[in-house]
Amino acid sequence: MNNKTILITGASAGIGLQSALELAKMGAEVVIVGRDEGRTARAVELVKSQTGNQAISYLLADLSSLKDVRKLAQEFKDKYKKLDVLLNNAGALFFTRKVSVDGYEMTVALNHLNYFLLTDLLLDMVKAGPAGRIVNVSSRAHYRGHVNFDDLQTQHGYNAMKAYSMSKLMNVLFTYELARRLQGTNVTANCLHPGFVASNFAVNNGWWVRLGMAFLSGRISVEDGAKCSIYLSSSPEVQGMSGKYFNYNLKETRSSNESYDEGITKRLWDVSEKLVAIGE
Repeated sequence: MNNKTILITGASAGIGLQSALELAKMGAEVVIVGRDEGRTARAVELVKSQTGNQAISYLLADLSSLKDVRKLAQEFKDKYKKLDVLLNNAGALFFTRKVSVDGYEMTVALNHLNYFLLTDLLLDMVKAGPAGRIVNVSSRAHYRGHVNFDDLQTQHGYNAMKAYSMSKLMNVLFTYELARRLQGTNVTANCLHPGFVASNFAVNNGWWVRLGMAFLSGRISVEDGAKCSIYLSSSPEVQGMSGKYFNYNLKETRSSNESYDEGITKRLWDVSEKLVAIGE
């Protein structure tokens, strides 16, 4: 990964930070995106100290805010000359319904619209390189997801897992449609399930969630949870592969039946463009 520049969102902790560590060890220039400056700055120093790679930096953004996503993209363009890999990793689960600064339900805003808009804004930079990669972290929760176009903002009977599963299906749908639109270019787009990772995921919902998560079985380590993100970002084995869904064991896997419906993927793309005001 020498001479490669990678942008990783949600990388101040968890599998994002672990991905940054491992990719930095390979020699990549890594740009970490976080929301809290203190935590993000500490993550950068940790990566530098553990890898010896000093080409590690950070940018700050609240990725549930469309304004912040646009600001992040512009700051990246102003500070960096190229982008070889965009690893869309930031996401969250909200046990109670919250609304973003733009008035969108928070799960859709952070888990989907963030990926969609940031990728659009940085796509020209990724295309400018010899072999760009876009990697989207989804979840096996997408198998339970359904895109309800009549209630994308889950205003009627909010259910946290239903909203989360829908957003993770959106990640897969977005990846497949993006890959179709990138056919004939030098850029690939793939998505993945990282596994049920023993990280701080979902602890934004309170201390009782942290306690409860500690007792759940079947969780894998952060190191194992980051392996597929690292693999899709760096491995020559997937060079040229696009529009695929991978499991945490690094194997290409069939995603949900709904994810292969091209009518849904195209409709979601059109709706997403309107929600983030692309082209206006």
